[in-house]
Amino acid sequence: MLALRLARGAEAPALCRWLLLAAAAGAVGFLLLASLAYAGAHPEDSRSATLRLAWCALPLAATVGLAMSVARADPAARPRAGLDAAGIGPTRLPLLAASSAVVAALLGSALALPVFLHLRGDLTALPLNGAASGLLSGGSPLPVPAALTLLALAPLASAAAATVSLRLRPGPEAAAGTGQDEGRVPTGLPWGTALITAGIALGAHAGRGTPPAGGAVPLPGAMGEITPGVVGAWLLTAAGILLAAPGIARLCGRLLSAGRPSALRLLSGRVLEAETHRLGRPMGALCVASATVLATLRADGQQMLGPLSVLGAVVIIGCAAAAIATAAAESRAAREHTTRALLGLGASRSLLRRAAVLRSAVLLAAFAPLTWVAAHLVVLPLGG
Repeated sequence: MLALRLARGAEAPALCRWLLLAAAAGAVGFLLLASLAYAGAHPEDSRSATLRLAWCALPLAATVGLAMSVARADPAARPRAGLDAAGIGPTRLPLLAASSAVVAALLGSALALPVFLHLRGDLTALPLNGAASGLLSGGSPLPVPAALTLLALAPLASAAAATVSLRLRPGPEAAAGTGQDEGRVPTGLPWGTALITAGIALGAHAGRGTPPAGGAVPLPGAMGEITPGVVGAWLLTAAGILLAAPGIARLCGRLLSAGRPSALRLLSGRVLEAETHRLGRPMGALCVASATVLATLRADGQQMLGPLSVLGAVVIIGCAAAAIATAAAESRAAREHTTRALLGLGASRSLLRRAAVLRSAVLLAAFAPLTWVAAHLVVLPLGG
């Protein structure tokens, strides 16, 4: 109830973040129900049914990542004097923010069920009833306990991830840093580079010869047949990108402030170095998601992707982009006192805006080629 009252008094950006989380959770629930309906309609094709259900883990992971970003940026997670008086101190604030995330995810999952049943043709006397009956395996049995269990995955996973993320978040003193790591190479960059190299090597090995009989997984309308070696290579490459992304962002900040920088470059570089982990990981997630979609289009560009595949891709890329926007808003809120100090020293607002544009341009220039290269590395073993 307290989470609902705080949501009523929240500002428009916070409400938009919760609505995005609800939409993502609803889309994931829709995809899970579609996989369940396919399994009920094709009991003899358990392999494809399992593959469809496993593929839903990608949009689910993207939704969980968005829930973590939304929970960190939730105003309810910040200490307040009124909440302290009500007995909700720093130890219970993560639970309050997590409850807001789970309410938004529950709303999306609750809306996904009637929409799915309506498009499937199970609800009558409504417009467009059964419009997607063939796609959603209309007429096949849909076990209610299994459907409710799948719909609960996104809210439960979002609540758990939000709680853990807020409990592990460093305090203001730790976030500010002590300056002792100045000049060090970001720790994740060497390990991320090693994983990317291992992924490239495994992909080159997996692309030799033809896959063994029964060892390929058919993906209709996606990439033809993908061997386990190709999947493992892409997982290694994606993990390397995610691990190296904060280091890449930090190196961008150092390059901006290298030499004898102007006030614009120095301000952009220092802020980018300070926000390495907050902005680097969402940028890495967006890079991986975009590379996956580009690789799919490049490897099978002559075939149309199915509506469910498009929905999953939209959820993955949309959640990554929303996480970046949320991280940027959180970063701006964390630098509010610094911004006021700069304005008090005579800095113009146009300088701050140009610094933000410069940071965005540098990050785009660093991650766009990485996305293009990663997308091409995926299709190399497939002969793309």
